[in-house]
Amino acid sequence: MSLKRVTMVGGRGYVGSAMQNSLRRLSVEVVAPRSNLYDANIQTDIEKLINETRPDVIINCAGHTGKPNVDACENERAECVQGNVILPSNLRNACKKHGVIFAQISSGCIFTGRKPDGKGFSETDAPNFSFRQNNCSFYSGTKALGEEALGYREVQTETGEDRWINPDPDCYIWRLRIPFAAIKSPRNYLTKMMTYDTLLEAENSLSCLRDFSLACWQTILKDAPLGLYNVTNKGAITTTEVTELIQEVGKKLQKKTGSTPFPTKFKFFDSEAQFLSNPSIAPRSNCVLDTTKIESLGIEMPSVRNAIREALLNWKADEGRNTIETTTSAAALL
Repeated sequence: MSLKRVTMVGGRGYVGSAMQNSLRRLSVEVVAPRSNLYDANIQTDIEKLINETRPDVIINCAGHTGKPNVDACENERAECVQGNVILPSNLRNACKKHGVIFAQISSGCIFTGRKPDGKGFSETDAPNFSFRQNNCSFYSGTKALGEEALGYREVQTETGEDRWINPDPDCYIWRLRIPFAAIKSPRNYLTKMMTYDTLLEAENSLSCLRDFSLACWQTILKDAPLGLYNVTNKGAITTTEVTELIQEVGKKLQKKTGSTPFPTKFKFFDSEAQFLSNPSIAPRSNCVLDTTKIESLGIEMPSVRNAIREALLNWKADEGRNTIETTTSAAALL
């Protein structure tokens, strides 16, 4: 498939800016207008956006995540539903009407833990951290509803297994899981590990934003079947293992340059119960996703340990909220 003209919604955010940069390096034309020109929450503006930017693909990186974290979503429920459920559905419907490929950035936060057999959750596994289980944060609940709004349903098979199925998918859904990169940012998982006073021990899949962006774009180039894809680095990692990598790379930098930008000691909660004892803390998703589906397309992301080590070795401590390369084809984003 030839290179596509992309219109990006939500590109000034942490994920969107990284995806912009990655696609531009591949010489993809990215059009990303300001929100004062097109409000993607208004249907007539979505129509105007498509008619005036003439995209082959619309990628929606927008969503309501809450600031500084998902705890804020507990008190911003209307905004959360609008950004994570209604907006993706409206964009998909408009793209379908105009024959435009639509791609939604979703999240693996709709799961918790591993499957009973110890494996990670695949694209056909029904969410187990959602409103239907009544065990989730409001943010995670809306992310599961967002996938339902795009056609997915929990269906019980003849063997009694719950499956997440869409018999006729009409867009791409790329599931991200806890993003990180080599640039300091309050949204960067590695920055959080280095700045939080106390850490929660947990095992998770993670997504390096550069690897995530390239893998998502490969599904377009390969004309992969529409539908869900877990897009995370290979394997899973615990919080302790991440801090050990930070310490390991920090020692190398200390030896080489005489200083390190990283902390040398970390403090942990005694248990998840202690972490959640604060009533202002919403339940957290810690989970492992299976990446067999995207790897079957010949798209394989680096191991999570290697990706973290590389990010730390190339660490840029000059914090920028959104690092977006300046080009003539795309300015600021929705």
